[in-house]
Amino acid sequence: MFKKILIANRGEIACRVIKTARQMGIKTVAVYSDADADARHVKLADEAFRLGPPAPRESYLKADLILEIAQRTGAEAVHPGYGFLSENETFAEACAAAGVVFIGPPASAIAAMGSKSAAKTLMEKADVPLVPGYHGDNQDAAFLQAEADRMGYPVLIKASAGGGGKGMKIVEKSEDFAGQLASAKREAAASFGDDMVLVEKYLTKPRHIEIQVFGDTHGEAVYLFERDCSVQRRHQKVLEEAPAPGLSPALRAQIGEAAVRAAKAVGYVGAGTVEFIFDTLSDAFYFMEMNTRLQVEHPVTEMITGLDLVEWQLRVASGEPLPRRQDELRIEGHAFEARVYAEDPARDFLPQIGRLAHMRQPQESAHVRVDTGVTSGDEISPWYDPMIAKLIVWDENRDRALDRLSSALAEYEVVGLDTNLDFLGQLASHPAFRAAELDTGFIVRYRDTLIPPPAAVSNETLALAALAELALLEGKSEAARQRVKDADSPWWQVDGWRLNQDNRHALHFRHGETEHAVMAHYRDTGYLLEIGEAQIAAHGTLTEGQLHATLDGYRLSASVVRDGNTLTLVRNGHNIALTPFNPLLAGLEAVEAGGGLTAPMPGTVVAVHVKAGDQVEKGTPLVILEAMKMEHTILAPQAGRVAEVFFQKGEQVKEGAALLEITSD
Repeated sequence: MFKKILIANRGEIACRVIKTARQMGIKTVAVYSDADADARHVKLADEAFRLGPPAPRESYLKADLILEIAQRTGAEAVHPGYGFLSENETFAEACAAAGVVFIGPPASAIAAMGSKSAAKTLMEKADVPLVPGYHGDNQDAAFLQAEADRMGYPVLIKASAGGGGKGMKIVEKSEDFAGQLASAKREAAASFGDDMVLVEKYLTKPRHIEIQVFGDTHGEAVYLFERDCSVQRRHQKVLEEAPAPGLSPALRAQIGEAAVRAAKAVGYVGAGTVEFIFDTLSDAFYFMEMNTRLQVEHPVTEMITGLDLVEWQLRVASGEPLPRRQDELRIEGHAFEARVYAEDPARDFLPQIGRLAHMRQPQESAHVRVDTGVTSGDEISPWYDPMIAKLIVWDENRDRALDRLSSALAEYEVVGLDTNLDFLGQLASHPAFRAAELDTGFIVRYRDTLIPPPAAVSNETLALAALAELALLEGKSEAARQRVKDADSPWWQVDGWRLNQDNRHALHFRHGETEHAVMAHYRDTGYLLEIGEAQIAAHGTLTEGQLHATLDGYRLSASVVRDGNTLTLVRNGHNIALTPFNPLLAGLEAVEAGGGLTAPMPGTVVAVHVKAGDQVEKGTPLVILEAMKMEHTILAPQAGRVAEVFFQKGEQVKEGAALLEITSD
């Protein structure tokens, strides 16, 4: 077994590998970019070395430097995690040439599965079912359009070299094909350095089922059952579960055996995932691709098998045989993994960047696990994937595991930037999801229920906010009192006394565009709060960010986070952000309105479709931004004339930067 390994990755997966390595007595070497100098994985590792600036090409993709660090530190093997160099055959070959073990499959297997079109040819020979489509080398746009027209719409354009939803487009009708093809090729080139695509018939109500496979250097391979990854947004997984609900033992074995044939066809070694698209109307399954690495969602497989897949990786890479045979593997219970992202579901899951002003995770146990690479105070940067953590739960059956998931999500607290926690909570409690009515269109179909409009601020919430603000005022008064020497001074009193008037305090809050007022009357037992026509007897204590309150005899609690001028209350997994303000100063605030269109996040301009003087209709594509490896199209909010364009193709923009200006007709 290895004595020291280097982890050529960052964040959650680096921390995950370090955990198992430590349990096995293996020393670890971390690498980091400037953006990750104080990251959790750097602190957990035994050693850590700088790679360079934040951009992946200048840091985590610098294969030569990573290998140099491995040799300098005496690391015998490199664990690539997922993403970055994990499926790079050239890097795997370079490791072998340098005498460093690549903890993954041989370069030949990566090459064989790296091209989706070539992989389909191999799978056909291995008797693995394929989706009808064109997987060849001809990339002429007219030819691909003709193939799509021939197989009938809808069709799926998919980057041949990649995964994770990058370079993937659904085309509903022929006239949209050319534009979607161009966009898919741009995304593919930006993400994988290869714009080759394939075109397949798009199944209208499919499930996404994947099989965890493992091979060793002795020619053996097994499958560790399946995961259902059907719940996706933008073709990227949000929530996974194992085992897949509704599969008979016979069908499970049939898909698993097909996955093993796929792995053996390329001489696979280590952890891999064979992904299938499953037709819910016929129970037919078709090969999609093979991910030649450990998957993000591997913890659900670990939870239902009781195995440590990273430990299996390390043992297989060191030359040991597979720890168990196929007939020794069993499924126990049910598991879910929810990916907690910094993103705004209401804005098409737009990734968010910023500081984690506050984060409190659910208590871990035999039923609940949290895999994360960040802590409170860390930054979610524009350079990498905005995943905050993976929340994994297990119980004896699917219903009980879902209850565990809902409960754990309610305990998860993140303040400082938008997250998908509310969305995940809605998803876990949705009747159709609980009934396992799954397919890849689930989120689109139930979007209105999964992402409801923001609720109005309740009197209960305003009362809690008022108690939190009053506690702050009392704290300031107490601090002033400590500075006063004379006990007879009026400043010694902190009971809200006022000269010639009722002892009261007016508080004002904004929630979005709405303003709320609370009048707090001081009482011996606390406060009487006037909110509109309502009167609430309230008292509470605020200690280390936890507010414990009583409102008209009803006891409740909330986490209170102040970040800048924002007061956020967190209750049962829901955040309510309020801005306290002074109405006397409101007139000094200036709000500009106009026809400017701003960047929703930092990114690169990859296309500009208009120029100054052009007339546009509402909904016309204007600019395409690439950020966090995804394209975001900026549409005209109204009909009008383009007055000015401020950025050109290839230029970097900051969040909030004006992209262009449209004057209304």
